[in-house]
Amino acid sequence: MTNLYFVRHAEPNYNNHDDMSRELTPQGLIDRFKAKEWLADKDITLVLSSPYKRSVDTVRPIADAIGQKEIETYYDLRERTVCDEWLYCFDEYALNQWSDFTYKLPGGECIGEVQQRNIRAINEIIKKYPDHNIAIGSHGTALSAIINYYTEGCWGFEDFQRIKKVMPFIARFTFDGDKFVDCEVVEDL
Repeated sequence: MTNLYFVRHAEPNYNNHDDMSRELTPQGLIDRFKAKEWLADKDITLVLSSPYKRSVDTVRPIADAIGQKEIETYYDLRERTVCDEWLYCFDEYALNQWSDFTYKLPGGECIGEVQQRNIRAINEIIKKYPDHNIAIGSHGTALSAIINYYTEGCWGFEDFQRIKKVMPFIARFTFDGDKFVDCEVVEDL
């Protein structure tokens, strides 16, 4: 069995509008240890991440705990690109995206595209690292799209809104070979 523990990043500094370099806030740097503590007895053998700084920094304490110096990043696990500039009416945009998985703004991605590339990365990971317990740094929309995929649409806009401010949280996906077995979402770390 392979267990993928996706860790949604801790609180980021929203004053930094660059997705790739957005760092954690001082509170986020503290809260990331909640994920490390929750995963302490899960026999994590490997830590991977989205390439975005806030995700890598969130799972860094987990990697340190298992003696892993380098965190392998997967570009396809990155968060969804919203558009070419900072978006201020996010709730309306998110509702449109969750209502129509093909909806996107110029220069952005739709949830369907985010979901496809994340699932592609998961398939690569479970093939490359079978029978491992892996912690993976992730993001709110990307992780919600993954949960939506594996729960066959049972995770939607209301769930996304509920977890919008929950940072970090964890979703575990279990696979038997390449066959999906189970999903558990842990919001209260």
